[in-house]
Amino acid sequence: MFSQVKKNISSILKYVILALVLSLLLLITQSAFAQQQYAIALFMAASIVLVSVTYFRKRTGPMKFITPGVILLCAFVISPIVFTLSMSTYNYKTGNLIGKTEAIERIQALGVSSDENNTAFDISLGQYDGKLAILGASSSQNKYFVSLPEKIVYFTKDQIDFDENSVPIGAPGFTKETGEANSGKGTEGLRFYFDGEYSIAVENLSTGVLIKQNLFYDSKSDTFKNATTGITYVDNHKGNFVNPNNTEDFLEPGWRAPVFFANYVSLFSDQRVRSPLISVTIWTFTFAFLTVLTQFAFGLLLAIALNRKLIGRRIYRSILILPYAMPSIMSILIWGGMFNTEFGAINALLDRQIAWFLDPTFARFAVILVNLWLGFPYFYLVSSGALQAIPSELIEAAEIDGANPRQIFRKVTLPLLLQILTPLLIASFAFNFNNFNLIYLLTGGGPKDTLSGDIAGATDILISYTYQIAFGSNVQNLGLASAISLVIFIIIASFSLYGVKRSKVLESFL
Repeated sequence: MFSQVKKNISSILKYVILALVLSLLLLITQSAFAQQQYAIALFMAASIVLVSVTYFRKRTGPMKFITPGVILLCAFVISPIVFTLSMSTYNYKTGNLIGKTEAIERIQALGVSSDENNTAFDISLGQYDGKLAILGASSSQNKYFVSLPEKIVYFTKDQIDFDENSVPIGAPGFTKETGEANSGKGTEGLRFYFDGEYSIAVENLSTGVLIKQNLFYDSKSDTFKNATTGITYVDNHKGNFVNPNNTEDFLEPGWRAPVFFANYVSLFSDQRVRSPLISVTIWTFTFAFLTVLTQFAFGLLLAIALNRKLIGRRIYRSILILPYAMPSIMSILIWGGMFNTEFGAINALLDRQIAWFLDPTFARFAVILVNLWLGFPYFYLVSSGALQAIPSELIEAAEIDGANPRQIFRKVTLPLLLQILTPLLIASFAFNFNNFNLIYLLTGGGPKDTLSGDIAGATDILISYTYQIAFGSNVQNLGLASAISLVIFIIIASFSLYGVKRSKVLESFL
């Protein structure tokens, strides 16, 4: 009886939780559809079907445990990779962030010029003959009128009513908008007829200016023509309308356009991208290798030293893991202050005025030193555990055979440690290959000559260099940054797979 009641309660809780989860997923799906985010909506709809099939059927077995992981893997791992790969094939940068239709509308809106006198009118927005219109007045030109998009009706001054600020508010047949209708919302870009060549553009609720359209779009030929210069701008299929006789002359804004492998080709063909990329790549590998080497060597040295019986060994161990226990951001900022040229503790101890972050060599040394401080406790802990896992019989047998401590370490201890710790060394290399926080917070990637237009600094690694390309300058090239991100992914994945294969750590799982 009790077991049956317990089973019923469990079933009820199961269906309540499932109902809540499905309701949340359905809400997200509806919101995505409403915002025209169809890829997200399709993914959420597929998740709803998968969850329903898995948990409402009794014979799904292990799928009940695998399904949440599959959904999260697709959402937070596979989807970002696919999105980054997609963006890497687009001309997606500052000036080319919107769609083509919107770009054409903006070019038309910006392709205007004022008249020679910069003529302006006092206006009021309202209705005339049941249509949207403006009531305009200019006492200096003695012009008083109601303008609609397709025509203009003139009046005399005595037919116009003005408010205390001499703004026209009334005319025969004209009704001024009031309340929310006169709030200004939706008036941007409104144009009204003036004389055929010029139009009146609404600048704000009380001012209109004369403008002339210079750029005209021909939808049949998909070109823009400048009526003043006679130049025709054509689609270059890279996200801009350009002058075919001068590719440096193009209209802004552009739009996101597929360029396929152009971003990847520019990594090797464009000197402005290739030169810093090569130096940054070399330093990235050097930084990651030296970091893993120094952290592992220092952590192993401490582990060997404290693996022996010492007075106060527990206290030493507690002290050594303190850098690992502190938030890394705080440690990096503290070290940054200690390296300060004028007030830093390090220069005070050395009695020198070393510009640590202004010289490339000193800056790189500082980066390696700070990362050593942050990472050696981790390798100390894993090395201590690995040393204790090595069978003592092997060491005793080596001693009986006459091996000295150095030979035992080189021939027995170190090979066994490397076999155990190789996956962790590979993971540490991959982590430091993308150690953005350290570079960004400590040196900002510098030193670098920003006045000369340099994007990459002496301590920039690939991930921080990618950040600079995407967000660190006035021109944000998101397409190129996505291409570099994919290159980083391929490098790390290839290196990790090769290291794991050579270490043979997965053989026991196959």
